[in-house]
Amino acid sequence: VQLQASGGGLVQAGGSLRLSCVASGGTFSRNLMGWFRQAPEKEREFVAAISWSGDFTYYSNSVKGRFTISRDNAKNTMYLQMNNPKPEDTAVYYCASGPEYGLASLKSRYNLWGQGTLVTVSS
Repeated sequence: VQLQASGGGLVQAGGSLRLSCVASGGTFSRNLMGWFRQAPEKEREFVAAISWSGDFTYYSNSVKGRFTISRDNAKNTMYLQMNNPKPEDTAVYYCASGPEYGLASLKSRYNLWGQGTLVTVSS
């Protein structure tokens, strides 16, 4: 059972990039799925979360209005569309899943983490 994040790379400020997170290997709790990021020498921070149905989403203030989280359960895939990225969005981005949608910004709500994908935004 694992999550695999991909899609990172170098993007210019004001451009766009889409991250993907594929779930594979069995059945596990995915009522809550989310993206976190960690910049060098900083704590891992919440970016966005989505419920199983996709009806509920939640964003950090720093990305609200620029990033969009979505999921396609038929493909076992979650996405993060990053529009108008800024240099301060540069970080390793991690996807994660948890059993319940609630308090979605807390790392402790997630019990399965993928490896990260590096996003670098140039100015």
